[in-house]
Amino acid sequence: MLIGIDTGGTYTDAVLFDEAVLDGPSPHAPGVVAWAKTRTRPDLTIGIREALEQLDPDPAEVSLVSLSTTLATNALVEGVGGRVALVLIGFDDEAVERAGLAAALGSDPLVTIDGGHNSYGVEAKPVDLDSLAAAVDGLEVDAFAVASHFSVRNPEHELAARELLAGTGAPVACSHELSAKLNGPKRALTCLLNARLLPMIDDLCRAAATIMAEFSITAPLMLVRGDGSLVSAEFALSRPIETILSGPAASVVGAGHLLDDARDRTGPVVMVSDIGGTTTDIGLIRDGRPTISPDGAVVGGHHTMVEAVDMFTVGLGGDSEIHIDRGTPPSVRLGPRRLTPIALAAIDDPDVVHRTLDRRRPPFREDHVLFARPTGRRGVIGTRDQRLLDKLLDDGPGWRPMDQLVASSMETTALRSLVARGLAQIAGFTPSDACHVLGLHDGWDAEAAAKAAGILAGINDNRWEPLAVDGAAFSRWVIDQLVHQSAEAVLAVAFRADGMDPGAVSHELVQRALTTPPSVARIHVGAQVDLVGLGASAATYYPSVAKVVGANPIIPPHAQVANAVGAVVGQVRIAAQCTISQPSKGQYRIHWPGLEDRGDRQPAVDNALDALRHHVRSEAERAGAGVLSLSDSVEVRTATVEGREVFVEATVEVVGVGRPRFADG
Repeated sequence: MLIGIDTGGTYTDAVLFDEAVLDGPSPHAPGVVAWAKTRTRPDLTIGIREALEQLDPDPAEVSLVSLSTTLATNALVEGVGGRVALVLIGFDDEAVERAGLAAALGSDPLVTIDGGHNSYGVEAKPVDLDSLAAAVDGLEVDAFAVASHFSVRNPEHELAARELLAGTGAPVACSHELSAKLNGPKRALTCLLNARLLPMIDDLCRAAATIMAEFSITAPLMLVRGDGSLVSAEFALSRPIETILSGPAASVVGAGHLLDDARDRTGPVVMVSDIGGTTTDIGLIRDGRPTISPDGAVVGGHHTMVEAVDMFTVGLGGDSEIHIDRGTPPSVRLGPRRLTPIALAAIDDPDVVHRTLDRRRPPFREDHVLFARPTGRRGVIGTRDQRLLDKLLDDGPGWRPMDQLVASSMETTALRSLVARGLAQIAGFTPSDACHVLGLHDGWDAEAAAKAAGILAGINDNRWEPLAVDGAAFSRWVIDQLVHQSAEAVLAVAFRADGMDPGAVSHELVQRALTTPPSVARIHVGAQVDLVGLGASAATYYPSVAKVVGANPIIPPHAQVANAVGAVVGQVRIAAQCTISQPSKGQYRIHWPGLEDRGDRQPAVDNALDALRHHVRSEAERAGAGVLSLSDSVEVRTATVEGREVFVEATVEVVGVGRPRFADG
């Protein structure tokens, strides 16, 4: 038996999966023996423990535990993560303004020192380690990210900086270990985000290992990467950035396994949309295989160098924050931040939530249905934020009404900072609450949701008219908006797949097609695909979304836990790449540690292939692969100079693929 677990922002999903299905005659057989869906808490062990309790596995039969997660994706979309110091070596002063580095860095510290190499791996300037030591003396951060100029051609300055920074006790991420591609600022951005995610993925792995020990499960623990492949927990902890889009990738892989070609599909292209609590992640399956992004994953506006399933991720989900515009006519917009639904907060703290909602009186405001609480996590924060965190902690771990907690714009800013650092949570009215009000969902406190909906409906717009006649009408308005924004996301992916600008969804004609019944002019814009809805709420929303865009709707069996299925049906995949350049005639330089220049191209290629094969086998072993299948490729770039073909450079790549090593039964 295999156990797949997906830890999302709202739910932790799990499946008990029959390993024999993967080698059986029907590759599309579901293989799901049992499944569970529990709440994700700030303490991740709680949700994982509850899920395994529901599965009730025999530990002697479990040969693998594999995790997928949307935590990294959600963190980048919401701007949440640890405090990281970015160390740039040998870059010019403008480098931080490129590739979105400044925006991603925010208020976190930046250290720039001399050093770096040129494109042939020759040292441009000695690395200034004395300046680095002085800059980080007394600096309090959760992790360091180090990026050196042309480190993919020679990483010695990054390695020297890491050796010095190791003395601080904080983890250190180096950019050359995350990508072999040029573009220093983009590689630095990837490294920065990688370091920011280190504490989060470490928490997840520790939580899973703790619960596995409680259940006497000794099987290997693996994680899903953004390309849908599996790696050991140890491997993932060294490169957590590669788990961005882990959950979405697992969903696409799981959907591909769960779909029955003969019954469900009507064409070669299937669009998979996984709606969670925080994000909606949409990707394409072409001829049975998920498409991979050629330029690196884009999440939360950050364009990384991480190879991943080509996904379109938007901050839209069942728990999205609602923004009210009181204009004429009034409107609502959802996301990108996730809130804890009121109906769920009332389960945790019924007295505070109900007492607060019951005493609200007109004129109503949005913050009348907002609450805040500490998560119990710790991090490096400033004095202003610490004062508000202490205020939150004064009354224990429960929810507090927002207007009793925040009394100034400074405290509002501090609360935003605490939420961004993962140290506080906010509860408010969400689409999930609207579903409870209308009886579309159950399981949480529908009465609390109805009270909150009634308060929001009573808010006056700019004409001094209530936003809605009652809480039910307000809730229907919110759900209609979620369907509308979901349809926009589906069309954006369809436009992009056809080589068009995804931003065209905001065009007036497209918006009229989505919202206005035909009168004199009939406008139709749609997606000519099978639309597969995944996630706990997919069956609630996606038949309506498919109708709006004219797609064929599919909700496959086990759609609510497809990501957990994808966590166990994938394979280990390790790729390594290096470049061969020609600094001078008769000199072929292999940019790989330990390899020397060669006098001819073919020996250089052969040496590079041998080194990469050895590296891939070693990394695949560390990543948890069993029997490995290797493939390689050599791409040579040339130029024509005065009628002669001249060598420019060669890119050598080796890829290893294999199923994970299973524990002995």
